[in-house]
Amino acid sequence: MEDITKKASYCLSCKSKNCMKGCPLSNDITQAISYVKNCDYENAYKEFLNTTVLSSICGRICPHSKQCQGSCIRGIKGESVSIGDIEVFVGDYGLDKDIDINMLNNNKVIDKKVAIIGSGPCGITCAATLKRFGVKNVTIFEKKDYLGGLLVHGIPDFRLSKDIVRKVYNKILSLGIDVKYNMELGNNITLEELRKKYDAIFIAIGANISSYMGIEGEDLDGVYGGNELLEYKKYPDFKGKKVAVIGGGNVAMDVSRTVKRLGAKDVYVVYRRAREQMPAENKEIEEAMSEGIEFLFLNNIVKVIGKEKVEKIECIKTKLIYEEGKRPYPENIEGSNYIMDMDYVIMAIGSCPETEVLDKLNIKLNKWDRIEIDENYKTSIDKVYAAGDIAGIKSTVAYASASGREAAKNIYDYLIK
Repeated sequence: MEDITKKASYCLSCKSKNCMKGCPLSNDITQAISYVKNCDYENAYKEFLNTTVLSSICGRICPHSKQCQGSCIRGIKGESVSIGDIEVFVGDYGLDKDIDINMLNNNKVIDKKVAIIGSGPCGITCAATLKRFGVKNVTIFEKKDYLGGLLVHGIPDFRLSKDIVRKVYNKILSLGIDVKYNMELGNNITLEELRKKYDAIFIAIGANISSYMGIEGEDLDGVYGGNELLEYKKYPDFKGKKVAVIGGGNVAMDVSRTVKRLGAKDVYVVYRRAREQMPAENKEIEEAMSEGIEFLFLNNIVKVIGKEKVEKIECIKTKLIYEEGKRPYPENIEGSNYIMDMDYVIMAIGSCPETEVLDKLNIKLNKWDRIEIDENYKTSIDKVYAAGDIAGIKSTVAYASASGREAAKNIYDYLIK
């Protein structure tokens, strides 16, 4: 308690609330911290509940230095307020004390039925928001036999305890949300079937298929997608091996740290920009470095070499090109190629949707092969909405959750017309 009070007291209670502006969920962090300063943890929890039902999760895994903490005024001349730690404390307090999360925005029940496809942070937030608005029947359709999406199969236990995920989800389900497991859209349930039975449908199936670079040798045995390794946990024997992880986001950090824990001798993160441009959270980068993972900044892989399996990789040095108003982009330095011995290569450069599923929906896609939505999260199909990764929303838990919440507001408006 003393430690969290000290961290809360460090907050200046700024009127400008830059931290709130930097939060994808627009959490009123300043107000929540003011309650913590007075040891009023229940109202701090309820303050977070105004904008999120995932405080225990977001507090643990959000890239705070690039969002709320990165916008903190105290960080200009020193350390930012430890917003993540405070949010974890408050969120866990609400779970432990079993504080009601209902807080309905009206006193009437809306006798409508909504189907939620997918139970990741986007889907579960949409479901929770609709129930809190009073929608009578909200049902989640989940293709696996557990809830949570990437929170369970995309983030290692050392970053996010599955017990915490279960506690948060059980709390949300207590609102009266129904769940149907082992139900995959386009396989054993179709969009047309759902449209006949439900007043609105929300698609939040994510985009968890690893992207590849299209370079020579990617089809060799020993080249893996980072997303699939984390999801299915079918790891090859990494003991004593050399592994190259390509990419600079949190998936790259998660998979490189996982591989190191599985006994790899040398793990290299190959990233074509500088550390300052890495999308991964600074804390995750620092922890990866402390665990002995080597970072090759301003380097790019151009070829995977081997007869049937990975034997070497060819890389090239890069330099950054700066243009006003744009993110610096890397350019290969001609003649700087070099070869490294390698046993495995893991691609963690981004992700894309399951095209087979999208093809079955007959739904309009944008130029990035995501579901096209308008400003109200509506798709090209009547009463069908979408958000999160599948709709091209920025891929962090907070952004996904925020889009699920905002989509729910629009679905609610549609239901009560």
